[in-house]
Amino acid sequence: MPEAGKVERNIGLWGATSIGVGAIVGGGILALAGIAFASAGPSAILAFALNGVIAILTALCFAELAAAFPESGGTYVFARKVLSVKSAFAVGWVVWFASIVAAVLYAMGFASFACTVIAQLLHVTTGSAPAWILSRWMVVVLAALATIAYSVTLVRSAGGGDRLVNIGKLVVFGILIAAGLYAFARSQGGTLEASFVPFFPGGLSGLVQAMGFTFIALQGFDLIAAAAGEIRDPGKTIPRAMLLSLGIALLVYVPLLFVLIAVGFPSSAALMEVSRTQPEAIVALGARHYLGSFGYWLVLVAGVLSMLSALQANIMAAARVAAAMSRDRTLPVQLSRRHPSRGTPVAALFLVAGLVVIILVILPNVASAGAASSLIFLLSFALVHGIGLLAARRRAPQPGSFRAPGAPLVSIVGGLACLSLAVFQGFSVPSAGAIALAWLILGLGLYMGLFAQRAQVVDAASQAGDAELVKMRGYNPWVMVPIANPANAPNLVSLGYLVAPPENSRILLFSVVAPPAHWVPGEEPAALNNAQAVLRESLVWSFANAYAPEALITIAQDRWAEIARMAGVIRCESLLLGLSNLDQAQVTQQLESLISEVDCEVVVLRAPNSDWSFAEVKRILIPLAGRGGHRVVRARVLGGLYRTHGERLEATYATCLPAAASNRDVAVAESFLGKVAADEFPGTACFEVDRCDDPAQSIIRRAQFCDLLFLGVQRRTKRHKTFGELVVRIAKETSCGIIVTSRRG
Repeated sequence: MPEAGKVERNIGLWGATSIGVGAIVGGGILALAGIAFASAGPSAILAFALNGVIAILTALCFAELAAAFPESGGTYVFARKVLSVKSAFAVGWVVWFASIVAAVLYAMGFASFACTVIAQLLHVTTGSAPAWILSRWMVVVLAALATIAYSVTLVRSAGGGDRLVNIGKLVVFGILIAAGLYAFARSQGGTLEASFVPFFPGGLSGLVQAMGFTFIALQGFDLIAAAAGEIRDPGKTIPRAMLLSLGIALLVYVPLLFVLIAVGFPSSAALMEVSRTQPEAIVALGARHYLGSFGYWLVLVAGVLSMLSALQANIMAAARVAAAMSRDRTLPVQLSRRHPSRGTPVAALFLVAGLVVIILVILPNVASAGAASSLIFLLSFALVHGIGLLAARRRAPQPGSFRAPGAPLVSIVGGLACLSLAVFQGFSVPSAGAIALAWLILGLGLYMGLFAQRAQVVDAASQAGDAELVKMRGYNPWVMVPIANPANAPNLVSLGYLVAPPENSRILLFSVVAPPAHWVPGEEPAALNNAQAVLRESLVWSFANAYAPEALITIAQDRWAEIARMAGVIRCESLLLGLSNLDQAQVTQQLESLISEVDCEVVVLRAPNSDWSFAEVKRILIPLAGRGGHRVVRARVLGGLYRTHGERLEATYATCLPAAASNRDVAVAESFLGKVAADEFPGTACFEVDRCDDPAQSIIRRAQFCDLLFLGVQRRTKRHKTFGELVVRIAKETSCGIIVTSRRG
């Protein structure tokens, strides 16, 4: 389905860097510094630095993938390129959740800082502040208002980073760091030893624990990849923006932690004691120690600005992921609707805002959810390292515009580090693992119940039309084409390369020879000579048309049973059959038996005469009578036809309603046709609804004006015919080409 508005690449280097800075700098350090000090003492500064190294390794891999696939959606897009649609959904589902929960955390953090500021101002001006200012409902209301306000702002502007807010908080942090370094320079001797000794009070386990809890403080560079489709010159801009945003974050974090340790508290013991009792206020209390109340207020201001910018960046990223998933039908297609002039994902933004507000209301404590968010981000980063980059490099048709230096060592080290921290997080905070597991189970249920069929249909059409996508996934499908008549070979081989792109599929031309009842040594069996001649003619035509199928002859008494056996042996994806008559009882009976035995897609072609070919097909008729399971097969063939024919292909989706159907019934039917066409056919389709009590007659009448007719059959039990009277009658009374499809068993 085409997007409502055109997506323009209007985000430059500083805009992209602003997205990363907005998401990374401030919120994480203010919320997590106390937890890090409580676990690791002064070595928390090393924990942040090591996390920075891991984040840089991950950013290099992200940058290569984002430059290679410059589409909005981030990790989900990477997964869709190299994994199956089901696996891509799982990745997108958890990354979407992680961004939503991160938005909840930052919305709540903003509201908490804002309430503290209001309470302090009232205390200064009136001498007291009412208790309700700091109540939970006040925090929820402010958080919800901020979420809604930023969602509306993101509808009006594609950029995800508020530059003024980012500049403001960087100035504030700069003042805190400069004042701290000045205080350290003027401090008396011995301060450094008292503040940094012992450096590892929690030992190695304390250091690793601090790394696990605080890694999310450096998450945010990946949000740049989530908006890759809107970034100018992504091959150069995205790597630079990611590394710049991480560099700015580390230039803030490491010096700030140093001054907090060196001059924020009289000793390392005092630092750890306060961190255990008031972890959320550790930065403010440390700043007040060397800057007085001015430093305390600076931290409050920095907190408000940092939480707001991180909230905005995560809402933007979550909306882009949702919009990307909806285009593939792994989320409702309505979420891909964009603003008509600005191209921003309106529906996805409003859904994300609604979910954030709901979670704010129903979740009294987001600490476990925050830990789950960190766990999920680490797992997704490990996936980018281990599967995304390595698989993409091995399968990519050509190198991208940016290559991560040091690969594959960068991927191996970074992936193992992310995976180790994720495992540690799961064991140290069991509720985080439980929340992540519950969300995955919910996603699996929704996917199987609501999204799976449409997602598989859209994915099949995408694979048929995009050879690079098939190659990136490492997918090499077998397409088996039994040949008995060389006149059928051109159309069947052409159909094989419509079903699967020539660059990646393997077409097997297959002939079955019945063993001779009596064989005289020295004589060549006539059946074998005939089979060799059939395959020879088929291969000559294929080579002349730049096709390169494979060929095989087997010996069997029962041709149909041998076809079914070989389909299982090679595990073929599609079985293609050419039949001149679909209205003969014996033929349909044998075909029904074959379809019931094989575990693959079956496509049957009836060419009306020897001169008919796919090259001449312009008008296609797709009659629909329900939500048949053969849509995936049909989408694969239609995608291949569109790949070879382009815009000159005309598709008409039609259905038949009873003569007494109302106008409302017709409108519903047209809407249904539109949804099916949007999923299956890449081009523009027409929709026609008949009021007629004879569906077969309606199809036969329309078939007079088309070159190719699609019919679908369902796999039945032995008591029910696969080819019912409707299909047989249509085949008998039409003279166009017919394709009959049956889904995988």
